[in-house]
Amino acid sequence: MSSQQAIIRMRIGMEQAHYAGNLVDGAFMLKLFGDVATELLIRHDGDEGLFRAYDSVEFLAPVEAGDYIEAVGHIVSVGNTSRKMAFEARKVIRLSKNPQTPTAAEVLDEPIVVCRASGTCVVPKERQR
Repeated sequence: MSSQQAIIRMRIGMEQAHYAGNLVDGAFMLKLFGDVATELLIRHDGDEGLFRAYDSVEFLAPVEAGDYIEAVGHIVSVGNTSRKMAFEARKVIRLSKNPQTPTAAEVLDEPIVVCRASGTCVVPKERQR
């Protein structure tokens, strides 16, 4: 993995489910992207920086408690203090829908893209290393 890319993989717990059917709020994906952005800025600049704005956010598929999500981000361009980034969250494991086997899970042959976003972060000049 280069300093220009970061990956976080985590299981989505019941505490993140807010809606019927154990659906997870889309804002949780943005939290993951924020964590990915922080790692990217630390790797690139040695400082956490600040998230300035999202340019676009697309919620593409539902996320449910028990899913494993892989959030990936990379820096697409570097300015004086700004870092433009692109993000993608993918469902890589999901729980069984069978009520007879509620703890069964499957690793997906092809990850399902659940969210895409792009945004800009800023690291003040005096904090860049």
